[in-house]
Amino acid sequence: METLIIHPKNKEQLAAIKAFVKALKIDFTTEKSLYNPNFVKEILQAKEDIKNGKGVKIAIEDLWK
Repeated sequence: METLIIHPKNKEQLAAIKAFVKALKIDFTTEKSLYNPNFVKEILQAKEDIKNGKGVKIAIEDLWK
C-alpha cells in the first residue's frame, strides 16, 4: 500500500479531510510537528532564496578560515 501525506492549510480543511477519511472507514494517524510553524516557514523561504540565487554561499572549506 501507499502512504499519503496531506498538508491542509487551515483547521477547516483538516476537519473536512478527517471527516472524509472516517466516512470511508480508513484508518489514519496524526502527528504534531515538533517545530514552530514560523521557524519552518523561514527555513523553507531561505532554501527557496538560495535556489533563486539570493543570499551568500560559503564553501565548506572556507568555514574554518
